[in-house]
Amino acid sequence: MTEKRAETELLAPAGDISSAYAAINSGADAIYTGLKSFSARASADNFNVNDLRVLCEYAHALDVRVHVALNTFVKQSEVENFISCAVAAHNAGADALIIQDIYLGKYLKNIYPQMCLHLSTQAGVNNVYGARQAKEYGFDRVILARETPFEEIEKIAKIIQTEVFVQGALCTCFSGQCYLSSFAGGNSGNRGRCKQPCRKMYSVDREGFGQQSYAISLSDLSVGEDILKLSDAGVYSFKIEGRMRRPEYVAAAVSYYRAILGGEENKGDLSALKRTYNRGNYTRGLAFGQDKSFISSAVQGHIGEFCGVIEVKNGNYVCHSTMQCAQGDAFKILRNGKEVCGATFAGSTKGGFCLNSRIRLKSGDKAFITTDARLNAELLSRKKLRPVTLSVYISEGDNMRAEIDGMVFESSFVPSAALSRAVSRDDVIRCFDKVDTYPFEIDYCVINISGNPFVPASALNQFRREAYTAYFAHISSSCNRPIEGVEKVSPHANVGMNSRTAVIARDLRVVKADIGILKPDDFSQIDIKKIKQFDGQKYLFLPPFINGQALESIKPALKFFDGIYCDGYWAEQFCRELGIKLFAGTGFNIANSLSLSQVKADFIALSKEITLAEARPLSGENTFYLTAGDIKVMDIIYCPFGKTCKTCDRRDCYSLTDEDGRTFPLRRYKAGECRFELFNCANLISPQNFTGALADCTLCDPEKVLSALNDGEKLKKLFKNYTSGHAKNPVL
Repeated sequence: MTEKRAETELLAPAGDISSAYAAINSGADAIYTGLKSFSARASADNFNVNDLRVLCEYAHALDVRVHVALNTFVKQSEVENFISCAVAAHNAGADALIIQDIYLGKYLKNIYPQMCLHLSTQAGVNNVYGARQAKEYGFDRVILARETPFEEIEKIAKIIQTEVFVQGALCTCFSGQCYLSSFAGGNSGNRGRCKQPCRKMYSVDREGFGQQSYAISLSDLSVGEDILKLSDAGVYSFKIEGRMRRPEYVAAAVSYYRAILGGEENKGDLSALKRTYNRGNYTRGLAFGQDKSFISSAVQGHIGEFCGVIEVKNGNYVCHSTMQCAQGDAFKILRNGKEVCGATFAGSTKGGFCLNSRIRLKSGDKAFITTDARLNAELLSRKKLRPVTLSVYISEGDNMRAEIDGMVFESSFVPSAALSRAVSRDDVIRCFDKVDTYPFEIDYCVINISGNPFVPASALNQFRREAYTAYFAHISSSCNRPIEGVEKVSPHANVGMNSRTAVIARDLRVVKADIGILKPDDFSQIDIKKIKQFDGQKYLFLPPFINGQALESIKPALKFFDGIYCDGYWAEQFCRELGIKLFAGTGFNIANSLSLSQVKADFIALSKEITLAEARPLSGENTFYLTAGDIKVMDIIYCPFGKTCKTCDRRDCYSLTDEDGRTFPLRRYKAGECRFELFNCANLISPQNFTGALADCTLCDPEKVLSALNDGEKLKKLFKNYTSGHAKNPVL
């Protein structure tokens, strides 16, 4: 295998044991997987602790690291189980734990400093403040938000070890801030149970976008040779997404990037990658700027690789192609760029092959191969082995001795002089060639047989098994210092009451509340007039994704505010460095007292995915609960209209309508470039009287909402559609 570039890690997904082996055998430096609990891919097979230990041993024997994802937000009732899982994964041999909750990670590092922690992409690190905060809290690495631009990646890589996605599915919403599945279907993406509503069909009330399509379904990421630019920028780890993907996809993706990083002339087999999984013919992603293939509005799933055009000929569907296809291959048929149906191989013919289809095809339809049986078999046939040098010494009257990579093993059996047939060199080789389940490639250095020793086959086999078992135990052992017992967590007692009201609004001039949070339409032109008449504390709303010049441009306006409100963890570091106050938003996903006690903020909004009953024990003199108004369910960093700026009507708000007729407001604002926020199809009504009330009035009338804030019946009259959200219905 060609030598890889220095100081990099190719990291592959392992949703199950088959994918783990596929990744290892194809040349991954590390794999990442999840346990049965607290995994952001709850639908993957994942691993129990015993299976994880076996996987770690096998991977370590081949010098492959194993990272374990515990990257969901954690409720109060789950904290002790979460810590137990973290300790169990560490003790099972995990080389790193991937954590979403930066505060739980900070706690773990304080009590178990031997743990290696990576901050999940769900934490939304996209600027230098987030990187510095992660480093200060003891994280060894940050996994950057997929939306992070290249220039920010370069800066962050100078601060802390950095991991960047190079291949796989892209989320429509900015990392860690998606609540669409949660509020539209009751299954939380932040809990690993996303139902992928972004992959469904929608129409938008803008000219040219009124037809139902996969309007916010993104193509798969594939940076290709741009991985070398990321390497030159200082990125250490290159991550392939896909814990829900098939093993052959994992093998193809690892092989593709292994070839590029190794400088192979063919630069990787993109054809193999396309055939195993390809949504939308790939995009380079937002790190390099939004490209034309970023949105896959016509095709939602695996499109495969184009292989030919169909001709209806003598009642047969003939695909004209130079591609060699065979029995077991499967295809997807597209007509005018849209998916029509699937098809299967029906035999070869002159100039191509024939297809079977349950739907009538037309001449001019295009065929894309989505399952290449021969390719899949080849990808999964690869086997990574550990080169092992072996010397065996056998003599009469002495214990047999084997040296494996310098380690010496002796047998309990002592050969005597042979009465008939002595053990031979061929006997030894035949025996030690049997490596059982161990991934060994034996290189015989010395086989020394002195005298005329007799060794029964059973004794020689026993010796081999004992030597290989001991050697494997040595090379597969974890370097982790084991943790004895699990620290008991003392629940944080939140004291005091908070009867204050806070409101998020785009204009605070006629609003009466204790805390006003101004949400600008353009962060480069913050209109200070919109807060001058407001009597309460003034906070500036900052989006969770903001960096570079856009972030610098808002600093002069901060002198007019008491602090900022933000949904991103990085805001804590930002406020500390600037010496201003922080209102930690609902996007911090604070759902347990341990995390709550770690947040350095003047005010804290509890997670909007916990119930009133779950929120009550966390309430105190500085906490708030989202009580009424709009429910932001997505932060969208790209342009859903494909950056068709010349024809854009630049409205402040659009409507996204799904196949069931539900309408979701889509707000446009500017933070450098245009950004978008998607809101729930129904407003929130969740009155409570035990902590501060937070009203999000981004789109609704703040005066009317605040006047009816504690009266559910008045709020029902105010809103056309409404929901109690998760006030009574917990997320899974």
